[in-house]
Amino acid sequence: MDIPRIFNITESAHRIHNPFTPEKLATLGAALRLEPGTRVLDLGSGSGEMLCTWARDYKVIGTGIDMSRLFTEQAKLRSEELGVAANIKFIHGDAAGYVSEEKVDVAACLGATWIGGGVAGTIELLAQSLRPGGIILIGEPYWRQKPPTEKIAKGCLAHSISDFLMLPELLSSFGSLGYDVVEMVLADQDGWDRYEAAKWLTMRRWLEANPTDELAKDVRAQLTAEPERYAAYTREYLGWGVFALMRR
Repeated sequence: MDIPRIFNITESAHRIHNPFTPEKLATLGAALRLEPGTRVLDLGSGSGEMLCTWARDYKVIGTGIDMSRLFTEQAKLRSEELGVAANIKFIHGDAAGYVSEEKVDVAACLGATWIGGGVAGTIELLAQSLRPGGIILIGEPYWRQKPPTEKIAKGCLAHSISDFLMLPELLSSFGSLGYDVVEMVLADQDGWDRYEAAKWLTMRRWLEANPTDELAKDVRAQLTAEPERYAAYTREYLGWGVFALMRR
């Protein structure tokens, strides 16, 4: 069980696998008013930066699940580096359908809502692990400005314009599911730059070290195309944020 190898290559140097910076993660933790002993579940936990830094800074207790063997191992090493391995557990596995045996205070899925078939299904999945009065965190893209054509939407790596909503519509959709939006922290363009542009040096270094690898041709094509595509499309049209929800 693993994610497609191309993602393990392009994001192998990332600590955060979304457009948040370390400062944004800290802002989110402070905004949630996390207290020592808060139990956090993170589905699609990547390299574990959120859980590890929150365990260090806010003394949370947590579990992360991710399909990437590489990212899960990186998360375990990070927890040891920050001295929080006793309070944070990382599991290599499929987060789709995962329900915590012990109810948690915060149930999160940041940027992997495909595990529940979309936002609504992922919220329903997270709710199964949540204690009454707990908080769900959803990380999701939205349109900063609606693409005028389907071609531009595809340039943002969406299948179509209908894949994402404008921010007011996204916030309204949470209400239609029976949840109050009680906090939000939004990525900025610097965060997008750090997420996307950091891949380019990783790809170049990987190509230099692996010129005969079976994926070398694909990585070379991606490195050649990505800077212009990102600057023309994603950076201009796509936003991303984390939204804190509580059931009404």
